[in-house]
Amino acid sequence: MASISPPELVCPAGSLRALKLAVDAGADAVYLGLRNATNARNFAGLNFDDGSLREGVAYARARGRKVLLALNTYARANNPQAWHAAVDSAAAADVDALIVADIAMMAYARERHPQLRLHLSVQASATTAEAIDFYQRHYGIQRAVLPRVLTLSQVGQVLRQTGVEIEVFGFGSLCVMVEGRCALSSFATGQSPNNAGVCSPPSAVRWQDRDGAVEARLNGWLIDRYEPDEPRGYPTLCKGRFEVEGSTDYAIEEPTSLNTLAILPDLMRMGVRAIKIEGRQRSPAYVEQVTRVWRQAIDAAAAAPDRFRVEPSWTAALGHLAEGQQHTLGAYERPWQ
Repeated sequence: MASISPPELVCPAGSLRALKLAVDAGADAVYLGLRNATNARNFAGLNFDDGSLREGVAYARARGRKVLLALNTYARANNPQAWHAAVDSAAAADVDALIVADIAMMAYARERHPQLRLHLSVQASATTAEAIDFYQRHYGIQRAVLPRVLTLSQVGQVLRQTGVEIEVFGFGSLCVMVEGRCALSSFATGQSPNNAGVCSPPSAVRWQDRDGAVEARLNGWLIDRYEPDEPRGYPTLCKGRFEVEGSTDYAIEEPTSLNTLAILPDLMRMGVRAIKIEGRQRSPAYVEQVTRVWRQAIDAAAAAPDRFRVEPSWTAALGHLAEGQQHTLGAYERPWQ
């Protein structure tokens, strides 16, 4: 089969350093957020102010790459101005697109900055062509990021039924895959991830030494207990170990990373416009290494899709970086229809 058009490789940037490494390693676009609650990765020490945002856009633009700004939480009723200001900052910095979930912010952006390209965030939970076309018709969105709940065939159905560009996640941490609809952390902390900007607010996380082991707690709730030689993940309720009917194990979701390298040619043949790498909260070194692997893989699949194979070196590199050092195809290979 002849070569096919490669999708954009969209990589995370939790800092200016990560942005530069992603661009240099081959990202077609980077996505980032501001240092406030408008951003669903609102961790201390990460993200961008207006000055670093402008510098990042200039760095990427000089190398022919794009910058996308994530405005992917929902505005608070008592202070929507912070979200309005984030839209204004995106427009002032001349980002290539705004990734947005809140329809009020879509309306504000379309009214105040009609030249600003809008992408529908995964936090909007749009899983059908009808839902995506609603956002396109009323708010002019030009790309939609699909939640990680669809099988491969369902992704294909969406692509056949909408003219909106489709972006899918290719690699990175998984949750219980109900983006935009999860209430687990609200139960434990009283803070919604759709408003507070993070699943497990750092202020609620505690690590406690007990009997030679380390306990991870979220607002007092025991999430996990790690022995001295066990790797420790960031404590989230969905990936905690709990006692259920006398057995202690991962009750909801096991720590693992999505890895779609094995189905990359299939996604490309379907017409997926962009592959997204998760991980704005991860280190610049992580971003650089994952970007390099995916750049090589996309280029190889585009040049010869029928001869594409996952190189052992790619698997080894991603395995070292995966959560729990495990890979999965997630919903793509699950039998539900």
